Amino acid sequence: MNQSNITPEQLVKDSFELVSLPELYFQVDEMIGDPRFTADDIGELIISDPAMTAKLLKLVNSAFYGFPAKIETLTRAITIVGMDELRSLILGSSAIYEFSKIPNDLLDMGDFWMHSIHCGILAKLLAKKGRVLHAERLFIAGLLHELGSLLIYNKLPDQSREILSAANGDRRLIPGLEKELLGFTHADVTAAILDKWALSPILVESTKFHLEPEQAIESLLETHLVYLANLLCGVEENGDSIQGALAEISSETWSLTGLSEADVLAVMEEAPEQLTQLFGFMV
Repeated sequence: MNQSNITPEQLVKDSFELVSLPELYFQVDEMIGDPRFTADDIGELIISDPAMTAKLLKLVNSAFYGFPAKIETLTRAITIVGMDELRSLILGSSAIYEFSKIPNDLLDMGDFWMHSIHCGILAKLLAKKGRVLHAERLFIAGLLHELGSLLIYNKLPDQSREILSAANGDRRLIPGLEKELLGFTHADVTAAILDKWALSPILVESTKFHLEPEQAIESLLETHLVYLANLLCGVEENGDSIQGALAEISSETWSLTGLSEADVLAVMEEAPEQLTQLFGFMV
């Protein structure tokens, strides 16, 4: 029974001041889509934000990328990592910065972002194994897939406490409890946020249906990859059995992604080192 009397869209609309991205992201996004602008032009714009400039240069010089020579300028960084990767880094860093400002006493924000970045890394690595184009989009989908939780906890604290109490530490129970008490899940709220930001339909759909990937229509492959990444996070974070996780993966997911058990195990072995490297730079 829906006791919240509010929709995900209304929740986002009423929280506009909490869920807005900085103008820099939208300016960079527009310039990347316009062939008249060069890496130099985009670099000059980003330099106007010293904090973002420092963060991006630290990231591209980190072991996460592993470039042999130090990258001194944003123009060089943009040329090496590419426009799509740059857009993903700015979007991811901006989302973490903005949402970390939301007052929240119901969860550990460090654990929240650790899970989110972990899911993003797994989704991207799985996409690369499956030879999916623009794998960086999967990093963003994984990174942002639980943003809606932060908004629910902030705007609906009483219902959130009831949900968390009933879940008793088992994250897998939360979506069902959200649906029962609120009439929607955190995934629905995340999708409403990304839609408000006018992000790509692939990102909106793959986050909205990451709990029920078979419901996706336009982004079936991407949604199954985010679902799989989220499932695998439980192995590292909750001590779930890897064999149990593999057994949960449906034949449709295996078929759509073209992945094998060996691919999944290889990704899980690679992800922790990347998580350690990236977490300190993004959070």
